[in-house]
Amino acid sequence: MDIKGKIIRAYRYVRYGVPIIEKKVIFAQITNLSPNELLKGRIALITGGSSGIGREIAHAFINAGAIVIITGRSMSRLVDASNKFVNVEDLKHKLFLFELDSSNIEQVNNCIPNILEKFNLPKIDILVNNAGINRGFKGCTFEENFDAIINTNLKGTFFVAKSFADYFKRDKIEGNILNIASSSSERPATDAYTLSKWGVKGLTKGLARVYSKYGIVVNAIAPGPTATPMIKGNDFDQELSSEKNLTGRIAHPIEIANMAVILVSNISRTVIGDVVYMSNGSGNVFNEDVTYRF
Repeated sequence: MDIKGKIIRAYRYVRYGVPIIEKKVIFAQITNLSPNELLKGRIALITGGSSGIGREIAHAFINAGAIVIITGRSMSRLVDASNKFVNVEDLKHKLFLFELDSSNIEQVNNCIPNILEKFNLPKIDILVNNAGINRGFKGCTFEENFDAIINTNLKGTFFVAKSFADYFKRDKIEGNILNIASSSSERPATDAYTLSKWGVKGLTKGLARVYSKYGIVVNAIAPGPTATPMIKGNDFDQELSSEKNLTGRIAHPIEIANMAVILVSNISRTVIGDVVYMSNGSGNVFNEDVTYRF
């Protein structure tokens, strides 16, 4: 490490209490779920399923026996995502693609009957509310970004969840709703993304409070920094080093996907309105790994 790097680390430790972790390269050593039948006979819809965490959850669900519909704003990106599925036999009967903008409430309100009819499916009994964006702080265009983030991450998540909860209740389906929140929901909120994820955390608890009596299980996963396009761009190697985190690494999408399988399976029927943090401590334990500003 050069002198400048040592000075910066010493300052961060004195000023913020950031632990001084020697820079080391950490590659993923991921324990993946073996093919199983935890979700056999289940049909899941995953919003924002064309990349990152959403795509990995779809892959894990299929390996657990489920039929999966992934949605996104771009059909070409959905097609590209489907081409990246590996070691899945007879994929055309296990994975369906549906173009959906989660921030378009008219589309959301009509999506369930449209999907069931288009793919001739008997029901959907799992919803993974994963669609989300983060455009950061962009100075004079901040209001436009603020609206776009809130419309997708919170407004869209709310109406997708309510649409499916009402559908489950009406058709007496003891289904699952799994919201993808963020460990940012434990951080001081100084931007639209963090505010939206605080809302998703509250929404998860509210849905669970109202719909649990109908056999509908609602929970959330709150990832921290994860090796997705939002964090790592298109560099998809398994190098996970991050000296800003307490553990010296970020998460891999497969780790999030494994937990998603568990949370929507019958293993977790008694886990109600919970938020499972998968952040390596960022957000829920340690908040000084990012810069806060208005």
